[in-house]
Amino acid sequence: MTLLTRRALTTAALAGTFLPGLARAQAKKPLIIGHRGCSGERPEHTALSYERAIDQGADFIEPDLVPTKDGHLVVRHENEIGGTTNVASHPEFASRKTTKVIDGQQITGWFTEDFTLAELKTLRCRERLPQLRPASAAFDGQAQILTYEEMVAIAKAGTQRTGRVIGTYPELKHPTYFASIGLPTEDRLVAKLKALDLNSATAPVFVQCFEVGTLKRLRAKTPARLVFLVAGEGGPADLPNVKYADLVTAQGLKEVAVYADGLGPEKTMVIPQNADTLLPATDLVKNAHAAGLVVHPWTVRAENFFLPASLRKGDPKDPAYLATQGDVTPLFKALYAAGIDGIFSDFPGMAAAARG
Repeated sequence: MTLLTRRALTTAALAGTFLPGLARAQAKKPLIIGHRGCSGERPEHTALSYERAIDQGADFIEPDLVPTKDGHLVVRHENEIGGTTNVASHPEFASRKTTKVIDGQQITGWFTEDFTLAELKTLRCRERLPQLRPASAAFDGQAQILTYEEMVAIAKAGTQRTGRVIGTYPELKHPTYFASIGLPTEDRLVAKLKALDLNSATAPVFVQCFEVGTLKRLRAKTPARLVFLVAGEGGPADLPNVKYADLVTAQGLKEVAVYADGLGPEKTMVIPQNADTLLPATDLVKNAHAAGLVVHPWTVRAENFFLPASLRKGDPKDPAYLATQGDVTPLFKALYAAGIDGIFSDFPGMAAAARG
């Protein structure tokens, strides 16, 4: 939790009253976290996306981490790469297409754990949502899959270029699944944090995961800041009989604070919305702060497709209507007003502009 500075205490004393919200008001502005980089404008998880996010004002850039067959941690949203690379056009890899069950979901495609890093480096990345983001799709084929080390190097180069400290915000994807096939990722990530001088509570890094057991094990292995990701529906893959809703009650958040430093809720858990409009803020941020957790909701996207009707722009009859960018500023401002400590967005420049 943020402590009052001597100056802040003096200000409170001069006012004659201690204001409960003063400590948080004195805190830094909410962090801007480039979700998979600037993934609204460039193919996600690429150098193109990360560098643009940094140039637009992101404080952190986010990689999702999955392992290769030979044990490297590479940056992909999912281990299935058919949707984000040109692997389908490589005849030498046609036989690698398969169907797997991951966290209870049957998925058909090509998977990073069936490729060596050298093989993955022969592929090129492409836009995951070309119908919604055709301008980003124009950059298809220009970027390679990155390792976590390469992505951290981009952040460090961004720090030198901008004079701002740029952090990374890695997410361990499907750790229980990967452990079950002999490719556990927790120790691999801790080793990388140590090698990259990021293994401390003050280093510019947050490690996030949707699974409770992974965070508890990481808590014993690294002092780096940890964030528990939660969604409005479902529950952790490693706790099949538990729902996220059960873990984010006022009491539940106190238990989360034992193994995590922050909470990463789906944005609608902070600012709900229906088909028409945004709704009043919930008590989640207040309760998380009371438990000592910072709150970094995910993910604000600008296209009409992701927004309630009141924030959409353009003619609904236009074929490009859902891909048109709406008025996302009120959503950013509502989240900031709710007291969040950071925000994930596919459009970090818009998040920074709304933050002011």
